[in-house]
Amino acid sequence: MMSSPLARKAVAFGASTALLAGMVAALAAAPAQAATSASAGTATTAAAQATSKKPQPKVSVSTPKAATRDYEGACPVKVNVSAKIKVKATGKTTLAYRWLHGDGSKGKVKTVPIKGHGTKTVTVKQSATFKDDVKKGWEAVQVLSPRKVTSKKGYFSVTCAKVVEVKEVTKVSARAWASPSSYVGACTPGDKIHFTGLIKVSDPSWVRYRWILNGRIVDYGKTKVWHSKKVGFGISPRSSEHGYAVLQVLGPDRTYSNKAHYKVWCETEAPATRVAATDLVTATNNDGCKVGAHAVIRSTGPGRVEWVWSLNGQTVLKGDTVFNHGGKRTVTLPEKVLTGAATKGGKITLTVFGPRNSDSITQSYAACQAPQPTVSVSAVSVTGQRNEMCADKRGPGVDFKATLTSTGPTTVKYYWVINGQRDHNTLERQVNGSLDVQWGVGGTHGASVTSGSIELVVITPNAASSGVAQFTATCPPASAPASASTPSA
Repeated sequence: MMSSPLARKAVAFGASTALLAGMVAALAAAPAQAATSASAGTATTAAAQATSKKPQPKVSVSTPKAATRDYEGACPVKVNVSAKIKVKATGKTTLAYRWLHGDGSKGKVKTVPIKGHGTKTVTVKQSATFKDDVKKGWEAVQVLSPRKVTSKKGYFSVTCAKVVEVKEVTKVSARAWASPSSYVGACTPGDKIHFTGLIKVSDPSWVRYRWILNGRIVDYGKTKVWHSKKVGFGISPRSSEHGYAVLQVLGPDRTYSNKAHYKVWCETEAPATRVAATDLVTATNNDGCKVGAHAVIRSTGPGRVEWVWSLNGQTVLKGDTVFNHGGKRTVTLPEKVLTGAATKGGKITLTVFGPRNSDSITQSYAACQAPQPTVSVSAVSVTGQRNEMCADKRGPGVDFKATLTSTGPTTVKYYWVINGQRDHNTLERQVNGSLDVQWGVGGTHGASVTSGSIELVVITPNAASSGVAQFTATCPPASAPASASTPSA
């Protein structure tokens, strides 16, 4: 069923029919009015113009197309239909059209002014909303002016799928523990025992919970849990005691955690625990522009120490560690990706909070640098043999080639090694990509064969080698062409 009422379409159709009738009546009355007010000569001219009928412009309409011809899914749904009207205009022309609907109703007459000469294309659109199935709906376009033309029917269908909601019960589990589970030391203000609970849910849910300490409710809470989440509270005993805490989940499911037992032994003469942050080291990783760090937390006695990592003044990681006795612990900041101004260098800070004091340490980190280009070299190959030396009773000369390949623009320094002896020349080339380099050796005196080994060694920007290749070249017989064998690695 179309959402637009048929009654309104009928009114629109009546109004458009009256409008067209008025236009026709006006056109019929115009010549008579002109004849009454004009002179005889003018009337004759008007009659002649009326007699010569002006040809109507050519009009064509494409078959309407639905954006989704066969829709299946949730309803209500809006079906969008469009068609193209082509008018061969010869000046000012008014295009009048309306939509014809599959339920027998007609849309409101719409007009579009067209100027200029030649074929003009007007895209017309129509949309309708359906709440129920439509087996074989259609839309058509009827042009009323400048020439009456009706398009073919553009068909579509709507199949409404029924959405069945299955509500599953969210499953919740809880676990709790004390940190530290036992404490020996001075019982001064500040959390001595911290209880942590882990809530897990089968589906993202708002979870209501409460903490029960030694059978007494001490804390309530409500939090959104996507998969798992930690909640907690702390106590500061002023005298020796022991007991347990339980995390109870109140909704959407009801459950209890295990009992998290604890024990406190207060020593009135125990010295106050002091904490410190030391030995901060930062490291910039140019591969991906990242920075990490590690540092040492020192404590003079038992207690829980909270720590916070900051990168250029912004907190990036928090945590805590418990000392059962005095000592030191290493804490690490995993590598963080740097962006913007942070890539140019900055500072990392570790701040620690103990039972009686806090401390912090800051260290600068280096700016990211683009990785330096590296170079590799291919195996050496023979590119030619010079037999003119054979006439001087020497072995033939041999020419070689190797390819230097760099990961970016760089200066490459290299040298050649012939028969295990380095050539004294250190050569230099600018390489960005691949570059062929060549070398040659002269013939051996008093021999018809030139043989040996050759190698290309790269010095900078990194060490690389072509590998040692063996070669042999023989002077050809007087009637035979020259030949050379390819070196083998």
